[in-house]
Amino acid sequence: MSVSGKTGKVSIVLFLLILLSGLAYAAVCIYHDLQGIPRSSLLVYALLTVALLIALAFEFVNGFHDTANAVASVIYTRSLSPNTAVIWSGVFNFLGVMLSTGAVAYGVISLLPVELILHMGSGVGYAMIFALLSAAIIWNLSTWWLGLPASSSHTLIGSIIGVGVANQLMSAHLGTSGVSWKQVINVGESLLFSPLIGFVLAGLLLILSKKLLRIPALYRAPENDAPPPWPIRLLLIFTCTTVSFAHGSNDGQKGMGLIMLILIGTVPMAYALNHAVPREEWVKFSANSLAAQQTIQGLLPAGLVLPQNADARAEVTALVEDKQGTPQQLAALAQLVHIVAHDVSKSDSLRNLPPEQVGNIRNDMYLVSESLTLLQKNSLHRQYNLNSAQIASLKAYHTSIDHATKYIPVWVKVLVALALGLGTLVGWKRIVVTVGEKIGKTHLSYAQGASAELVTASLIFAADRFGLPVSTTHVLTSGIAGTMAANKSGLQKSTIRNLVMAWVLTLPVSILLAGVLFWFFRTIF
Repeated sequence: MSVSGKTGKVSIVLFLLILLSGLAYAAVCIYHDLQGIPRSSLLVYALLTVALLIALAFEFVNGFHDTANAVASVIYTRSLSPNTAVIWSGVFNFLGVMLSTGAVAYGVISLLPVELILHMGSGVGYAMIFALLSAAIIWNLSTWWLGLPASSSHTLIGSIIGVGVANQLMSAHLGTSGVSWKQVINVGESLLFSPLIGFVLAGLLLILSKKLLRIPALYRAPENDAPPPWPIRLLLIFTCTTVSFAHGSNDGQKGMGLIMLILIGTVPMAYALNHAVPREEWVKFSANSLAAQQTIQGLLPAGLVLPQNADARAEVTALVEDKQGTPQQLAALAQLVHIVAHDVSKSDSLRNLPPEQVGNIRNDMYLVSESLTLLQKNSLHRQYNLNSAQIASLKAYHTSIDHATKYIPVWVKVLVALALGLGTLVGWKRIVVTVGEKIGKTHLSYAQGASAELVTASLIFAADRFGLPVSTTHVLTSGIAGTMAANKSGLQKSTIRNLVMAWVLTLPVSILLAGVLFWFFRTIF
C-alpha cells in the first residue's frame, strides 16, 4: 500500500502566514521585554537572533521526526487526509506546549555542568548553545533523510553530555566540573525503559482489545484508499489527538529550555528572573527565606559557623557538584539564602531590581534551588533526617525561588509550537511509511495503531508528571513492534536493525558531534 498525498499550497501558505505572525508576535514581546533595560551591543542582539533561529530550526527538525509519528496512524489508515491530519496534530501540539508546566524544560537544563549554567553570558555559554543546537540538527536531519524515526530527545541529551565532557577536558587544569551524571542516569533510565514498557503494554493492550472488542474490521490492515468505518476512524483520530497533545507537552519543552538558556545568557537583565511574579507573592519571599535559613542552620552541629574567609558561593557550588552536603557547605547554603534575601529586599518586585545585580542574584537563586532539591529528595534527606516541618519550610522557600527562576514566557511557547507544526507539515511522509509498513511483516492494522498511540500518550503524560523527557519516536515505534509481536505478525529484521542502529548510534554520535563543535565554537568566542 502506498502512502500518497502532497502538502497543498493553501496549507503551506497558511502555515507560513501563521509562522510569520508568530515571529512578529515574538518580536513585539521581545521589544517590550527589553524596554527599560540598558542597551547591549549590536553583537549581543545578533547572537540572540541567530541562536533563537537555530533553536527554532531544532524544533522544526524535531517536527520531521517526532510529530510525524503522531499522525502516522491516521494518515496511513486514511482516517484523515495528510493536510487535515497535520493541521489537526499541529493544533493539539500547540495546546500541549501552551499548557505545559516547564518542568521537563528545566529538567533537561539541569543536565548541564553547573559552571556552564552560571556563566551563560560568557563566550563559553555561547559556544555551548551553538554546539548543542548544531549537533542536534545535523544528526536529526541525517536520520530523517534515511527515513529512520530517531529520537530528538536522545540527540539533545547526547549533545548536552558531549558539551559537558568537552568543557571538562578543555578546562581540566581549572578543576571544572563535568556533566551532572546523576541527572543523566535519571533521564537515561526514562529514555531506556519507556520504549521497553511501551513494547510490552501496547502488545498487552492489543491482546486485551481482541478479547473485549470482537470487531473484525478493527484488526484488519487498510485496504486500497478506503477510510475505515466511522467508529474506528473516530478512535484513531482520538489517539492521534492524545499523542499530539502529549508530544507538545513533553518534547516541546526541550526547545523551550534551550531558548530560555539563550535568553538568560544574552539578555539576563530581561529574562534571568520572572518579572511576572505577583507583588503580593513576592512579599512572602522574605518570610520564607528566614524560615529556610533557620531550618538549614538547625541541621548544623552546635557552634558551627562558616569561616570569615570562606566563599559561600564556592562552597554551595561544590555542594551542587559533589552532592555531599558537608556541614560547612550547609553553613554556606544558609549564608547564601541570607545573601539572596538581602539582595532582593532592595526592591518591592523582581522587575525593579538593580539591573547590574540581576545576573548574580539569578545565579545565587539557581545554586540555592539545586541545593534544596538535594536536601529534599537526595541521600542528604536521609543523612540529616529532616522532619515534616523542616521539609515544609524548605519546600515553601524552594517554590518561591523556582517561581522567580523557572518560567517560560508565553511567546516562547508559541514559537516552539509553531516550529513543531511546520516541521510536521514538511516532513511527515518518510516517517509515516516506516511506521505503517516497515516495522512488521504485515501492514499496520487499525487496532495496532490505536494501541501503540494510547500507550505512547499515557507514558508521556506519566513522564511529564515527574519532569522527565521521553522519546515519542522510541515509545511509539516500540509500541507498534509490540503489537506486531503480540499479533504474531513478525518483525522486519532489516528495519528493526536500522532502527536499533539509529537508537544505539544517536548518543555516541551526538556526544562526539557536540564535543567537537563546542571546541570549534569556543575557539571562536
